[in-house]
Amino acid sequence: MRALFPRLGVAVLIGLVAFAVFGPLINLVIWAFAEQWFFPNRLPSQWGFMFWERVFRPRAGAWEALGNSVGIALATVVFSMALAIPAGYALARLVLPFRHLIMLVFLLPQAFPSLPIFVNIAAMFYGLGLNGTYFGVILVHSLPGLVYAVWIATAAFAATDIAMEEAARNLGASPLRTFRDITLPQAAPGLMAASIFVFLDSIDEFTGTFFVGTPDITTLPILMFNAAMGGNYQIAAITALILLIPSVGFMLIIERFLKSDVLARIGR
Repeated sequence: MRALFPRLGVAVLIGLVAFAVFGPLINLVIWAFAEQWFFPNRLPSQWGFMFWERVFRPRAGAWEALGNSVGIALATVVFSMALAIPAGYALARLVLPFRHLIMLVFLLPQAFPSLPIFVNIAAMFYGLGLNGTYFGVILVHSLPGLVYAVWIATAAFAATDIAMEEAARNLGASPLRTFRDITLPQAAPGLMAASIFVFLDSIDEFTGTFFVGTPDITTLPILMFNAAMGGNYQIAAITALILLIPSVGFMLIIERFLKSDVLARIGR
């Protein structure tokens, strides 16, 4: 009996964690395929793909929203990594004054509630004529994306083998060629993981898009919000499942790319 109670406690804990993780997902799947579901029925009385067909009608706007989400996310990755690669290399290799303060600055967007930040950004962008533009949405998506990009890029460059770079320089390679052929390939797995994090953060971003992009630009999170507010729970659930697919797939890829030596250097 004494040995049974600890095992029972562990089993209950695992069950609660599994319910907390998979319970909402199961409910999401049920709503996605429910055609009729009325109180007090515990399960839908009619199942089918009727609402899937409605979501992907040309006039429904799902294809346009999906294209906007993917296009903005890819552009955000390019913009963020274009800034993060030189910044990460400098923070990892150069002796910079106030290095830790600079790293802390990139964390500030995550240290405060996103709502007041994006409201103020929207006010500034309105004065600059960036509201309702793709470039304005890309900029606002890059704000949280740079947190992942710079921190992971810094760790990736810090984990590269400096001896290989010195050997290339001794053999006559220029600094640019050494960076291109030696440093960048070593840091590539970490940079790829950083790009995936930025992509996932951008494709799921709602608040920034809502204040800067709407009503001119509609993404999948905006479409899901409008459907949920209108009581169209099936359409909201289908949109959420579409957003979930790249998140799960890319997280499996991240687990492969992020090595232990890179993770150990994040924040140093």
